[in-house]
Amino acid sequence: MTQPIIIIGAGLAGWSTARELRKLDKTTPVLLITADGGDFYAKPSLSNAFAQKRDPAQLVTTPAARMAETQAITLQANTRVTAIDTATQTVRTSQGDFNYAQLVLATGAQAIRIPMAGDAAAEVLSVNALQDFSTFHARLTSSSTEVAGGRKKHVVIMGAGLIGCEFANDLISSGFAVTVVDPSSSPIAALLPAGLGEQLREALANLGVAWQFGTTVQSVDHHREGGSAFNVKLANGATLQADVVLSAIGLRADLGLAQAAGLACERGIVVDDQLQTSASKVHALGDAVQYASGRTLPYVMPIMHAAKALAATLTGQPTQVQFPLMPVAIKTPALPLVVTPAAPGTAGQWAQSEPGVWLFTDADQAVKGFALSGPQTSRRAELAKQVV
Repeated sequence: MTQPIIIIGAGLAGWSTARELRKLDKTTPVLLITADGGDFYAKPSLSNAFAQKRDPAQLVTTPAARMAETQAITLQANTRVTAIDTATQTVRTSQGDFNYAQLVLATGAQAIRIPMAGDAAAEVLSVNALQDFSTFHARLTSSSTEVAGGRKKHVVIMGAGLIGCEFANDLISSGFAVTVVDPSSSPIAALLPAGLGEQLREALANLGVAWQFGTTVQSVDHHREGGSAFNVKLANGATLQADVVLSAIGLRADLGLAQAAGLACERGIVVDDQLQTSASKVHALGDAVQYASGRTLPYVMPIMHAAKALAATLTGQPTQVQFPLMPVAIKTPALPLVVTPAAPGTAGQWAQSEPGVWLFTDADQAVKGFALSGPQTSRRAELAKQVV
């Protein structure tokens, strides 16, 4: 009996690999194992679902059973992988052992959780998957967006990065009160030039978003006097009352299985330019991976390119993954943004070349990255041609 190609993970990376495989090979058995139900949905839609008035069920674009049928694969849903034995090419799970001919790790990333004090610290939410969003959605819609006295429900967001700002825009536009807490001095500081970050701060403030920069959440306690659910104490001494606290401080590659299996891992599972890990017959892609360039690329387009290259390799056509320039669109309607950051470690500086256009240039004035805002976001293809 031919052993299957096993894919662990039913996120975009896992399902995209299955889809690309079936374009090239209709017959090799494929087994996809996932700890959840396996329904297919667009993860980026989690941070703008409220404004679109979409509940968790409406975010599912294709149910798991239909995905499995369409791709002619076997789906092992609601199954936890407990170990990988690369010597015997065996995946051990809560539902038994499965042998593989080739293995693909698409295990994704987990939300970073920082320790904090308070008797309600465990009730701080993160949204990194559909089930997380279901819990978040239920907390905010258990009654109307307003509570006693006509006060809007208040969401405190920990983190002013890309996801935190997308949620802030989505929630403030949907009738909630929002405060964003971050230790930096401006939003999305890791990607945006400071001046553009300030424009985003102002645009969201104009909608009603309150900012607490230069500080962090120290503790979350249950509110003792009714009204809001929580008291949120900040390092700067301020105390906020909140109905929901959302942690959006970033993601960390899920390395548990890979490390236990003895695979080389750094910031992600280390792969070469053909997405092979340090173990024979084991490949990886997606948010869990550190690519050959040394970078992690937790965005949609890198996954799509990686899945296509990996499918070719798995079907006997060794293919290097090559990433084109991939601008990142940030879903903040208050100030639409597109950014292509320079490669990590690139020396240079940001400067605004014209309204809504920022360029990152090196000492030789070569363009290494760009950021666009507002109507200028339509020029991403034009600006991409300038990057060298």
